[in-house]
Amino acid sequence: MKIFRNVMIGLVCLVFITIIVLFIAYNKNLKAVDSDDTTIIEVDIPKGATSNDIGKILKEKDLIRSSTFFNIYVKLFKPGEMYAGRHNLSRSMTFKEILEELNKKPTYNPDEITLSFKEGITMRKIAEVIEKGTNNSAQAVFDKLVDEEYLDKIIQKYWFVTDAVKNTELKYSLEGYLFPNTYNFKNKDVTVEEIFNKMLDEMSLVLEPYKTDIEKNSLSIHELITLASVIEKEAVDCKSASCKDKDEYRVNISKVFYNRLKSNMTLGSDVTTYYALEIDNAKKYVEDVCGGKNCINYNVQSPYNTRLGDGSMNGKVPVGPIATVSKGSLKAAIYPSDVNYVYFVANIQTNEMFFYENYNDFLKKKNELASINQGL
Repeated sequence: MKIFRNVMIGLVCLVFITIIVLFIAYNKNLKAVDSDDTTIIEVDIPKGATSNDIGKILKEKDLIRSSTFFNIYVKLFKPGEMYAGRHNLSRSMTFKEILEELNKKPTYNPDEITLSFKEGITMRKIAEVIEKGTNNSAQAVFDKLVDEEYLDKIIQKYWFVTDAVKNTELKYSLEGYLFPNTYNFKNKDVTVEEIFNKMLDEMSLVLEPYKTDIEKNSLSIHELITLASVIEKEAVDCKSASCKDKDEYRVNISKVFYNRLKSNMTLGSDVTTYYALEIDNAKKYVEDVCGGKNCINYNVQSPYNTRLGDGSMNGKVPVGPIATVSKGSLKAAIYPSDVNYVYFVANIQTNEMFFYENYNDFLKKKNELASINQGL
């Protein structure tokens, strides 16, 4: 009887402790993420989004503490319909205040426009998207990129933008710094500066969680974004069932580059040559310009070209980024895998990637894929 009583007391204590822990967690999640940060954050809820989807969006914007708690809360308490559209929120809003805002129908704006910027595109493509979707010309985009006053302003505002963007050897000052995503604007009269600022705000949100580790890295933030852009262009979405996940490819590519930098080798990346030559599609270039035979000049003198064999690019990343970068490529640049690979090659027909420690093994595979890859 005494044992039974002790067991019951233990169970009661366990239940009591569990209730206290849950109560503390519940109250913590209901509080604002940052009571002092009143910055307005525009959140776009897509049509058909589930509570799980909305929770993830809010967590990515750092507006709530837990997407799991959000999903459970909504299912248990059913706080009402959460409307698709744009909502203006802030980190100083409590959990319930955010829900109340989501319960309001966003004001419809018939003049609102949407601009979509893909991962891995260059500034030339960004300018093209802006020219097609707004009342700005592509030249207005390029003019803003050399606006010293504007560059000084954003260097002061964003911790990850440094004087490195003012290097005169860069093709485009903010290449790689504008985060690729889909953005909504009031109308076609939106300025280039407003578009850039919104993309930089998004890049800030993406980079902020990794700021401490970025500052510890041997590479500068400019070099990390540059490395991430090369990873972005090198990593592929595989079409074969035997393929690895794209993020696994990214971290392995990243480590190959770190290993080559440590050994004072060149990165040896073809995509840096393509950027130097302003070739957006190497395969199409070979077909249309070279008549099917590779005529790309891999020895073009450029601070971007890591294929140079004269020693000028040994142990160096390009002078600047070569494309927009995804969160996956940024993370890969900060957290490479722990492998000894120094070489990689891809099958451009299946997009499967192969990694090697030994040059002879790499060369054997490269020769094997030569006809498929058209010498690329």
